[in-house]
Amino acid sequence: MYLILHWLLSALSLMIVAHLVPGFAVRSFGSALLAAVVIGLVNATVGIVLKVLTFPLTLLTFGLFLLVINALMLQLASAMLEGFHVSGFWPAFFGAIVLAIVNSLLRSVLL
Repeated sequence: MYLILHWLLSALSLMIVAHLVPGFAVRSFGSALLAAVVIGLVNATVGIVLKVLTFPLTLLTFGLFLLVINALMLQLASAMLEGFHVSGFWPAFFGAIVLAIVNSLLRSVLL
């Protein structure tokens, strides 16, 4: 049950970010559900490898480089899906920041 709630909150977070960040678009809630799964899978595979490989750079930037990796993961997920679109690096970068904030807020209120 917790996993389903986590998935729904991630999709809701994507819908909210799509309304707040220009260049970040989600066609429907169904697309947001699918995008949440794909983003999770991309982060669990490619994201882990990138985070390990760029660990020294992440240390030098005090963790800020993780925002760049998260933006790249959003762009990769966008390239794989039809109903989820990020129009460039900067919308992905700001979308990653807003997504992290919205996700945290929703989880702290609802879980």
